[in-house]
Amino acid sequence: MMALPGGRHLDSIPIPGQRLHLMQVDSVQRWMEDLKLMTECECMCVLQAKPISLEEDAQGDLILAGGPGPGDPLQLLLKRGWVISTELRRIGQKLAQDRWARVHSMSVRLTCHARSMVSEYSAVSRSSSQEMGQIEKLLMEKCSELSAVTERCLQVENKHVLKSMKACVSETLSTLGQHFGQLLELALSREVQALVRKIDASDNIYTMESTTGNLFSLTQEGAPLCRIIAKVDGVLCLADILTDDSHSEATRAEAAAVVAQVTSPHLPFTQHLSSFLESMEEIVAALIKLCQEASSGEVFLLASAALANITFFDTMACEMLLQLNAIRVLLEACSDKQRVDTPYTRDQIVTILANMSVLEQCASDIIQENGVQLIMGMLSEKPRSGTAAEVAACERVQQKAAVTLARLSRDPDVAREAVRLSCMSRLIELCRSPSERNSSDAVLVACLAALRRLAGVCPEGLQDSDFQQLVQPRLVDSFLLCSNMEESFV
Repeated sequence: MMALPGGRHLDSIPIPGQRLHLMQVDSVQRWMEDLKLMTECECMCVLQAKPISLEEDAQGDLILAGGPGPGDPLQLLLKRGWVISTELRRIGQKLAQDRWARVHSMSVRLTCHARSMVSEYSAVSRSSSQEMGQIEKLLMEKCSELSAVTERCLQVENKHVLKSMKACVSETLSTLGQHFGQLLELALSREVQALVRKIDASDNIYTMESTTGNLFSLTQEGAPLCRIIAKVDGVLCLADILTDDSHSEATRAEAAAVVAQVTSPHLPFTQHLSSFLESMEEIVAALIKLCQEASSGEVFLLASAALANITFFDTMACEMLLQLNAIRVLLEACSDKQRVDTPYTRDQIVTILANMSVLEQCASDIIQENGVQLIMGMLSEKPRSGTAAEVAACERVQQKAAVTLARLSRDPDVAREAVRLSCMSRLIELCRSPSERNSSDAVLVACLAALRRLAGVCPEGLQDSDFQQLVQPRLVDSFLLCSNMEESFV
């Protein structure tokens, strides 16, 4: 990954109202649904895990009332997985505090949740593999062991004996967590693979768009789901959608959104994306085409976000973008308010330019397309609404614009063009005036680096005071000077 601070993925990009409504669940509604799961198991703890009703399915109906339906195994796994993960974490906390009564009652409750997840998923899943059956058995054995050993701890008064038993409980809890993680990943992998196969096999445009949207929703659940999507060849399926012009723009935009999430530089793993390299050239070309033909700002945002993340993932992508005339496509889009009208979109564009600017041949394309002037404009990015998210986006745009300028100014032609366009004056203003950069230290460092690079080519563009304070000292000294400046200084 290139050293470009402030990279972002779709988590930090606001989505228009209709899309936001589809992608997120109201927090109160989510709490009410989760509460039903928790309260039912509280009842079962009181009854020492005895069923509330004599009817076999009454318990499951009550637990999932208002929750996922019988045909929605993915949501069932996610809900149960979240509850069990929370219980495991809380048991660990109570164990550390030696609150044995709470540890035991929560262990019984955990057993109830695990048993419910296993039985409910078995009822709705297609078929159970031998591997899954073995892990289910190990999980339930450890749950029973945890409940039994914590019950014995309640009857022990000797502190030394209790201390040794605490180590045993901790080990059992750790093993239980491992079995649970293995079971959940195995089950989720099966369900995600079923979604991918459904996309591959479907000829119905509405089914394909809906299923692709479901994949995107799964990426919002966090890094593990992104890894699973890539592991089951979900990226290759998305590549087929992106490169097929017969699919609607909306479907290809959904596919681009999933690619953006799966390739996020914030994910703590990349080895799962080895299959991505096989289709990277086709995906990059399709995303550039989607940017070029986008009918709305949202479509352009999703496609450019995917491209931005891919440039972090592999430097080959930057070379491909250069061959595909991506600089011209992106810079032309900046003058089209229908496609590029927010700092969030400009954040994606300048990220791509910053990562491409490490290539020497990028400089000539930037000059040819009047890109230096565009970068100069990005140094003056201002928020319109004043929201925290938009202010942060503007800071990222300013920072990355300065980084791009510093990298491109290795080429004397770019440096001279930047000086001609008064970039040095703007960089000095950003350094000396905290309000111009929203008091961002990241923007300050990037501007000082860019200013020093330009000063090395055209020192005559600086006044003596600017040179002595912003260029001549060590970078850290100039940083401390500027970060402590008051507004009245300017």
